[in-house]
Amino acid sequence: MRSAADIKTPEIRCAKEKQLDQRSTVIIYSKDAEADRAFFKDVLGFNSVDVGGGWLIFALPPAEVACHPGDENDQHELYLMCEDLKAAIAGLDAKGIQCTDVQEPPWGILTTVKLPGGGRLGLYQPKHARPA
Repeated sequence: MRSAADIKTPEIRCAKEKQLDQRSTVIIYSKDAEADRAFFKDVLGFNSVDVGGGWLIFALPPAEVACHPGDENDQHELYLMCEDLKAAIAGLDAKGIQCTDVQEPPWGILTTVKLPGGGRLGLYQPKHARPA
């Protein structure tokens, strides 16, 4: 009988062989994508490129992925990291953007903002070591 260590999936081989270039893309589905694009551009100040017809693709800062246990699969959350969450909240408040109450689990400090399309976007100041 083969052990788990003997089984090599294509995903593991790709990562070891560097066939994946370790970049990512995030897709936010929204009932008002145009308003959410304006929020990322005008409120958050993200750089973007128009790929045609006003369809903006935004540059993202460096990211990390964490796998947490859950009761269901296919649940994902997006948090924008910041060095000083209180300053970020104050900056958004000055633009009329309200954040939820700040939560402080052991691994970081977080809040969320409501996007114009109705979705939520997390803001997060990590307390843990970050990968290089």
